[in-house]
Amino acid sequence: MGEIDSLKAEDGSISRENIKKILPYEDSFLYIDKVLSLDGKNITVKKEVRADEYWAGGHFSGFPIMPGALIVEGLGQAATLLVRYNLRSHLDYDVLAYKIRGAKFFRPTFPGHELIFRVRLVFRFRRLYFVKGEVLRKEKIVAKAKMVLAIVDKKQFREKYSKK
Repeated sequence: MGEIDSLKAEDGSISRENIKKILPYEDSFLYIDKVLSLDGKNITVKKEVRADEYWAGGHFSGFPIMPGALIVEGLGQAATLLVRYNLRSHLDYDVLAYKIRGAKFFRPTFPGHELIFRVRLVFRFRRLYFVKGEVLRKEKIVAKAKMVLAIVDKKQFREKYSKK
């Protein structure tokens, strides 16, 4: 908690630049723009959906609907931040999607929309974190899902699966 708390602004938010110090993603695959609030049980994050994102030119050509898989990815990134907040020495671990259940989509999302991702930690069992999340636009639910995230030792995991 302390490592990530040091990246928070006075209002408790975390900027995109500081998010990149926590999550192992570059701009091209970062689907969250700002952490609005974060504690040990909950996180709220926002995402500004832009017309210049790579998918917007080809997904439903001429009618750019944000892919549901990318909405779930944003939810997963918010969940990963929440899990990392609960780990000591979080940079020593990779946080992986283990299971995604019950993903449902209620409204389409287009460039120009602002999404709010809310994730709640339900419980932890050994190296598994169970979370529930929802995505909102103007206080209306766009999507929701339950996820299980697995914590693995980064060095061991990457050595095992690196090309040799």
